[in-house]
Amino acid sequence: MFGVRRMTCVLVMAVLFAPLFTAVPAAAQSWPTRPVKFILTLGPGSGADIGARLLADRLSKKWNQPIVIENRPGGDGIVAINTFVGAQDDHVLLFAPSSSFIGHPYQHQDLSYKPDDLAPIARVSNTVIAISVPIDLPVKTLREVIELANAKPGQLNWAGLTGALDIMFEGWLKSIGVDMKKVPYRNPVEAANDLAAGRVQVYESAYAIARPQIQAGKIKPLAVTNTARASAIPDVPTVAEAGYPALTMDGLVGLFGPPTMPNDLRERIAADIKEVMSSDPIINERLISTAQIPNPGGPAEFTKSIDEQRAVLAKAAKELGIAPR
Repeated sequence: MFGVRRMTCVLVMAVLFAPLFTAVPAAAQSWPTRPVKFILTLGPGSGADIGARLLADRLSKKWNQPIVIENRPGGDGIVAINTFVGAQDDHVLLFAPSSSFIGHPYQHQDLSYKPDDLAPIARVSNTVIAISVPIDLPVKTLREVIELANAKPGQLNWAGLTGALDIMFEGWLKSIGVDMKKVPYRNPVEAANDLAAGRVQVYESAYAIARPQIQAGKIKPLAVTNTARASAIPDVPTVAEAGYPALTMDGLVGLFGPPTMPNDLRERIAADIKEVMSSDPIINERLISTAQIPNPGGPAEFTKSIDEQRAVLAKAAKELGIAPR
């Protein structure tokens, strides 16, 4: 009799508490229940924009819900991030490169958001970042640029925009004792144009920004900061191969959700992105054509990659005497 009562009790408890253990996975499986929005920190036509639209087209069919792309460039990425954070909605996601925000604590006071407001969901690609010089600068390698700068201290200029890459590059120059002057720019295309005209001698940027002037034969890439060579420019070495591993940084591009989004849901979205990228070669072909390296990864991988970038950036900032504001 006691055994029967005990078994009955166990069964009743199982029925009562089962919803508590299945609620999150069920919610993950039923999402999305309405249209989804991707907010971008960059404008139409950028590599991230093209990648977001390719994924949106495939994912909308898989999810049976429309995906709206909303470009909110400006304010060093803060405009888009504020829009995303302010939505507090698990159907409003941020699609952005990590460089859009990892430099913010060193560059902006009284930020309107916290780093924890951006929960990594899925890494999609690595932007190819190139270090380029004018075609007529008498150098063929990154090492020769450094030798020329040391031979002419303070006479070479480098083009800089606000962001993580600037902190990285400037900190690296200081760490190796190179005197090269920074020329600040707001518009990356303008910086590439001035590089082609010889007004500045070095520019570290997304390869896609420099490519028109490279194809026009006016500038030349000497190295990429990525961990691996890019198939778009296979003959260009990585900075590690060029002898300067401290400059290594991948341009991580991916999807972020609100911190309240359950990990099960983030894992499911990441799995869906991996699936559509692996099953549709057109996505990878288009990413490569826009100077990106397809590199899908889940929440844990994406988080780890961003944390590693933050550590590298913190070291460069410390070299420059810059503390988080």
